[in-house]
Amino acid sequence: MLLPSVVECYTFSQDFCSFELRKKVDSMSDLQEEGKNTINAPLLHGGSELLPEDTLLEENAERTILDPTSREDLKLKDLQKVLIDWINSELEEERIIVKDLEEDLYDGQVLQKLFEKLSGHKLNIAEVTQSEMGQKQKLQTVLEAVNGVLRPLEWNTEWNVDSIHSKNLVSIVYLLLALAMYYAAPIRLPEHVSVQVIVVKKKEGILQTSHVTKQLTSTTTEMMIGRSERDAFDTLLDHAPDKLNVVKTSLITFVNKHLNKLNLEVTELESQFADGVYLVLLMGLLENYFLPLYNFYLTPESFEQKVHNVAFAFELMQDGGLQKPKSRPEDVVNLNLKSTLRVLYNLFTNYKNTE
Repeated sequence: MLLPSVVECYTFSQDFCSFELRKKVDSMSDLQEEGKNTINAPLLHGGSELLPEDTLLEENAERTILDPTSREDLKLKDLQKVLIDWINSELEEERIIVKDLEEDLYDGQVLQKLFEKLSGHKLNIAEVTQSEMGQKQKLQTVLEAVNGVLRPLEWNTEWNVDSIHSKNLVSIVYLLLALAMYYAAPIRLPEHVSVQVIVVKKKEGILQTSHVTKQLTSTTTEMMIGRSERDAFDTLLDHAPDKLNVVKTSLITFVNKHLNKLNLEVTELESQFADGVYLVLLMGLLENYFLPLYNFYLTPESFEQKVHNVAFAFELMQDGGLQKPKSRPEDVVNLNLKSTLRVLYNLFTNYKNTE
């Protein structure tokens, strides 16, 4: 029988000690992990997990996490598909293809293109940004533009730069739904889509969680906010386009009867009222008062200035006792014929006997 050499005994002893040390370290790590899980156990929902950034929350700050069970909800998946198909249809000419809302929209690039297409207004920001700071700056500009459009409707904004950039699906869907409803997207949104979100909040240095139900869509009727109701002009354009010229001629005769007093003449309704100048001047003539030039842009250049003019004309109409126009200022600026006809026809019915 051969006995192990001194060197072999020493090597074995060293390996054994190293193994025992690793074993103790692993046991301590497991114990620490078990202790942490035990502390957090009452706070966490089964199947969900807190991400590293949750522990970096400032005091009283909070963030939301989509409950994994809601992520698999068939209605939510259907809603995402409808929104993705809509975006891809709108941006087809840009050769942009969206496959995943979280991964494709978080940096602001697609959102910028989508808003520009829907609003007809190009944003003055860099086309491509790779850095996180650049992406957030782009998002800030895009969201300011979106919120500016929605602000008159007192829309409840369920999104911000951080939530979009952190790929928060609920915030992204809320934003897209607002755009789809405001710009009357030709899509049918699934009804009664709700999700469960986990709200993580840091209080006195401890993370606390709660569960909240978020309603994404309601009924089709309730979601018509921001959409144009069908009226006589929809019927006229759909079923009697041959009579459209008769209506346009009557309206042109009406507006020129008054604008001629300022040596102005209209030949194209949709284009000549798009900057709002003629609308403002027409209201002054109809109500027989002088409008200070500082109240509107006499030679508007930007999209915002034109929208300002049309919105100002709408205010003058309401001051004159008319109901708030169904059309939106942006639609008139974007040369939407039906929107312009609605506004002018409303004036015609109320002032047709005014000299």
